[in-house]
Amino acid sequence: MSSLLSYKNYNGTVEYSKEDNCLFGKVVGIKSLLSYEGESVKELEQDFKNVIDAYLEDCEERNIKPEQPYKGTFNVRISPELHRNIAVYAIEHGKSLNAVVEEAIGKMVVE
Repeated sequence: MSSLLSYKNYNGTVEYSKEDNCLFGKVVGIKSLLSYEGESVKELEQDFKNVIDAYLEDCEERNIKPEQPYKGTFNVRISPELHRNIAVYAIEHGKSLNAVVEEAIGKMVVE
């Protein structure tokens, strides 16, 4: 089971380097490369928060909008048969395709 760190709506991975005997990770869901490390979980979590805070401060100083992870849109590739089946289901139930997909995903993932 993998773990993610969360802070100010940003998420980051938790990995272990046996070679360096340290924990490390990177922020996921954005294009910018934001990485962090620590010798303990506590250090890793603190460096993760520091990286996010520094990123947000840098964006503010440069007067640019920080990247926001998970904007609520994404493309999904599925088989033509499944596409047809879900489109028919949506029509039969008076819903949009997006609404049906969101409902299906919502049933799989606890929000």
